[in-house]
Amino acid sequence: MKDLFTPYEMKDLKLKNRVVMPPMCQYSVTNKDGIATDWHYNHYVSRAIGGTGLIIIEMTDVEPDGRISDFDLGIWSDEQIPALARIVDACHSYGAKVGIQIAHAGRKAEDAAVPVSSSAVPFDADSKTPRALTTDEVKGMVEKFRLSVKRAIQAGFDVIELHGAHGYLIHQFHSPLTNQRADEYGKDLTLFGTEIIRAAKSEMPEGMPLIMRISAQEYVEGGYGIKESLAFSKAYKEAGADIFHISAGGEGPIAAADKPGTHAAYQVPLAREIKYGLNVPVIAVGRLDEPALANAVIGNEDADLVAVGRGMLRNPYWTLEAGVELQQDPGIPQQYAFGFPRIKGN
Repeated sequence: MKDLFTPYEMKDLKLKNRVVMPPMCQYSVTNKDGIATDWHYNHYVSRAIGGTGLIIIEMTDVEPDGRISDFDLGIWSDEQIPALARIVDACHSYGAKVGIQIAHAGRKAEDAAVPVSSSAVPFDADSKTPRALTTDEVKGMVEKFRLSVKRAIQAGFDVIELHGAHGYLIHQFHSPLTNQRADEYGKDLTLFGTEIIRAAKSEMPEGMPLIMRISAQEYVEGGYGIKESLAFSKAYKEAGADIFHISAGGEGPIAAADKPGTHAAYQVPLAREIKYGLNVPVIAVGRLDEPALANAVIGNEDADLVAVGRGMLRNPYWTLEAGVELQQDPGIPQQYAFGFPRIKGN
């Protein structure tokens, strides 16, 4: 029977356990140049020391105006590669694998003078009205994603994640709420995402998996649900996505009638639907901070990997403590052994 500490393999990606640190923006690029800082280094490397199997670097953007804020990471320039490579190398030295979430915020780029999107539809009454990208600009954006993936490969990442969730640019194209285009990218709402996937795969080694993060349900009036997300995810799978990271929401203010639950594991049913509906590996995320619960998600085969967000913000050694609680060997560093009780049988 599989559990949280059962190793996981997908193509050439080999993880020592099934614990994932999901991307969580730190808004800590003080020079506003997109280059990772010592904060990012310490933030991620401490989770590698803390036993995490897969660390996914926060949303990292393909152009300056693609950032949520000017304090976000970027990967639009070769100058941004060395600081990322430093983090990857250090995490590798402590046994963690490292991914990076590559993205564009689209209409949710707060500091862009004029944000861009699939269509000129603002997020809400307090947000800037975006400019719709021209057809040629959309094709150019696909190229920016390709070049960003190329830089990520040069930095030494083990896996690439594309951000197609939470109301950012790829999500804006596959959501009928925001894509009101008349061109080819409006006639096929998955075209932008599938072209980005193919462009990414053209730069990635054959054995490197591609993760696609999606919002499997929009909690807004007229928003899509699991039926629609199964359909666009099928297109993304056929284009080359290997693993799906299942979240929800983000494309518009949440309607009271459609407000999601806030209970533990509220998104796991969505992950299970995608996993079995498309026969693909999935990462579950969303209030899975309790080790027994995270372990049950794996043991019940609801998901293949479990992402722990807030729990890891509170405790970089979440994985080590989860192993002790679950009576599994999490690989406690020798230097920290006195701080943990002995595990039965070890």
